[in-house]
Order: sequence, then structure tokens, then C-alpha cells
Amino acid sequence: MGLLDSLSDEIASVVATVRPSVLHLRVLGSKHTATGSGFLCRSPGLVLTNSHVIGNAVAIEATMHDGRTAIVDVLGSDPATDVALLRAPDGFATAPPLPLADSSLLRVGAFVLAVGCPHGLAHSVTAGILSGLGRTLPSPAGRTIEDVIQTDAPLNPGNSGGPLLDTSGKVIGIATAIVPMAQGLCFAVPAHTADVVMTELQHYGKVERGWLGIAVQGVEIAPAIARRLELPSSRALAIGAVTANSPASLAGLKTGDLLLSIDARAIRGAGDLLQGLPRTTIGRPVQLRVLRQNEILHLVATPFRATS
Repeated sequence: MGLLDSLSDEIASVVATVRPSVLHLRVLGSKHTATGSGFLCRSPGLVLTNSHVIGNAVAIEATMHDGRTAIVDVLGSDPATDVALLRAPDGFATAPPLPLADSSLLRVGAFVLAVGCPHGLAHSVTAGILSGLGRTLPSPAGRTIEDVIQTDAPLNPGNSGGPLLDTSGKVIGIATAIVPMAQGLCFAVPAHTADVVMTELQHYGKVERGWLGIAVQGVEIAPAIARRLELPSSRALAIGAVTANSPASLAGLKTGDLLLSIDARAIRGAGDLLQGLPRTTIGRPVQLRVLRQNEILHLVATPFRATS
């Protein structure tokens, strides 16, 4: 068997495993009907999708790979990250939940797969590469989604909410947006962001998080500098802007600083930032470790409650 045949067999095997866990969503609104995608994740019956897919739905009908349909409930939605969590009726979603990948291991150039329902064509599969990490993307809520994944895997309307997968079948992101009139510019909310938001939506129905008042972008620190300063990771968040009179401003953070950790939690991307600022940090001082011009600083900030 040739190399291409072997690769084809491996990809086909992954697709056969994940497709039963992807759902076609038909969203019934008061004025119109829309379609999108979703997938089973974490535990039986839980479905991840995009917030903009469900919108202000009156009802949402999910179709499984075998053609069965059911009305699913909305557990919660977070427009700020464009993530929503649904629950299917007991016994309906029998396929196994898809596992989430470790985002710290993602590499630009890696092969990726997208499964979804573009233009109503249920359970379509496309492939491409991971084109970039740490992108920023305006959310439908008007805020910025940080640390977004860029891919050239072809996505179309209806793919939104479906999984972007690595070659082992693990979810690395939720397909969320394309750039109109461009070729090969598609984006996905990273799995680590979805993981944090999913926990909040599952337990509380909404997301409450601490807010520092910074605009950030993921960056790579030179390995030699990371070793010399004994940093926990070679990735960090570069602070691109600091809001006046915000917790970050009051703590002394400045544009150009690199945020390394919050309360000893290494900050390698926006997902870590979300995890480092749960609802329990609102109004409570947190310890920030910052790199500024080759000097490690220890600052203290008291997060405000983030507004939706």
C-alpha cells in the first residue's frame, strides 16, 4: 500500500469515528429559519455550537448522522466568545462525545479536518492546515475573541458550530467565521476557550468572569530568554492596550508587557486567561507575573466583573 493510500485510510477512519457525533442544527426563529452545526462534547447529551448560530431561537431541531431528529434545549450562550451549550433529550445522542485537544500542543502547519453542515449539506468533511494561532476576531456581540485559530480548511455558511479536528479526532476548535470574498481565511474558537465557557454554561447558564481591562495577543518568547528567566512556558500574552482606570491600569500594567501567570497559573493564551479569571476572582486581589524589558515584575490586580 502506498503512502497516499495509507494516509487516506487513516483520515477516513478518523472521519468515520467523529461524524456520528456531529449534529445538523435547524434554528427556528420568529421571522426566519437558519442552519448550523454542533457536536457532542464532554458528557452524553451536551452539544457545543456557536452563540451566533442559535441567536434568539424559538426552537432548535437537531439531526443526528442516522437521520433521527429532536428538539434540543439551550443551557446557555456566551456571545462574547461565540460559544453556546445545548442539551439533547435523554437517549437521543448515543454517539460518544468528542474529546478536546490540548491547545498548548497546536502547531502551525498541522493537518486539520472540519466536519459540519454547509448550506444544509449534512455531515460534510473538508481538510486543510492550521494556518495561524493567536488571531483576534470581532465577535457578533461586538467584542473581540482572542487567541482564535486560523485555518484554510474550506468553511461555508452552515459550518459554524461544527468541530475543527486534529488527525487523532480531537477537537481543536469550533468553526465560527469566514472572511467574505477571501480564499482560505477561516477561523475557529479554540478548544481551551470553549472548555472554560462550557463549564460556566453547564453549571450557571451564563458566564461570569473577572475583567482586567487589557487587549492581548498570544506571542512566542525566544527559547533562550525563556530558559534564562526560568519561565513556565515559551508562550505568553502580549498586552496591546490597557483600559484607563481598569484593574490592569491600577495595578501598573503597561502596553508591551508580557503576562506570564495569574496566581501561579501559566498564561500561554486567551484560554488560560479565561481560566485564570473565573468568577471567584471578581473583587479579589490576584497575583500577576509580568515580563517587562527582560525584568520579571510581580503586580497585584483586583478584577472587576466582566460585562457581557
